[in-house]
Amino acid sequence: MNGPVHSFSTATPTDRAPARETTRTNDPERTRANILAVAEQEFGEKGLAGARIDEIAAATQTSKRMIYYYFGSKEGLYLAVLEESYRKIRQEETDLHLESLAPEAALKRLVGFTFDRHLRNESYVRIVMSENIHRGQFMRQSQYIQDLNTPAIDAIRELYERGVAAGVFRPGLDLLDIHASISALSFFNVSNRHTFGLIFKQDTLEPGYLERRRDSVIDMVWRHLRQ
Repeated sequence: MNGPVHSFSTATPTDRAPARETTRTNDPERTRANILAVAEQEFGEKGLAGARIDEIAAATQTSKRMIYYYFGSKEGLYLAVLEESYRKIRQEETDLHLESLAPEAALKRLVGFTFDRHLRNESYVRIVMSENIHRGQFMRQSQYIQDLNTPAIDAIRELYERGVAAGVFRPGLDLLDIHASISALSFFNVSNRHTFGLIFKQDTLEPGYLERRRDSVIDMVWRHLRQ
């Protein structure tokens, strides 16, 4: 599932892309996925206001008309990118199969994955930062994104309750607080990478630094939960 297709377009059959572009729609899902991937980079680099549909069209070897056919508008594309970004991260979390691991191992895998995932996806972090600048204006329009985040809390609930039952985790902690702490500790390493590195003269992409930082984040969350 790639999220709902936004039907903002008012194009009629005669308004659609000319026949020479039709060959690019033989695999519409692949075309759509390619547009979303390129748009994520464009919105991540320039934000909603600075991103250009022309640039996305050129990079995907398609046309503005075709992009508008799929997504309706620039804002529709931006919202689709947000939805796809959250869909991917939630799917990757599901693929961790935390339920098959002991509670401590499941927690450490989840925290390590979240740290690594943010580190590998700077565009995702930058888009979330941009959406916060807009005070969640576009995310608020998507019930799909809100529904997607329910499994994230459910996964934490499952591993936390198993840990409490096993005497590994201390009881009485708030699930949303655990999720927020994991996200915040992982997010900062990307969102504040440049300013933090400049202030403290630290190469924040140096492998040794990242390895130590990753271990520290895992350890902090583990110490917070442990009995």
